[in-house]
Amino acid sequence: MSQKTNVKPPQYLDKAFEQILSDMLTVFINKHKDYGKNNILDTGELGILFRINDKVKRLQNLISKEQQPKNESVNETWLDIAVYAVIAILLREGYFKKLELSPDVKGK
Repeated sequence: MSQKTNVKPPQYLDKAFEQILSDMLTVFINKHKDYGKNNILDTGELGILFRINDKVKRLQNLISKEQQPKNESVNETWLDIAVYAVIAILLREGYFKKLELSPDVKGK
């Protein structure tokens, strides 16, 4: 997640934000290829809310205990929450159901 060794750190907040957005898109595409649409379409917006809640509870546990995670990093968890929020908006707008990944990323 934006910790590429050969990439110069951003000098501006908006550029740092763009890097995180790029990471979000990568996570979304990779997970969408693994899971498909049905895991979201089957449970809808409420299912997304439950997934976000699981992530928030995990963060609460890790942060309150100042514990280092054994698997997914704290930053990755925050990224997942952000991706789920965008998916919820895509679902509400009808895009998640009717649109597919673009051909240039679908085959990669």
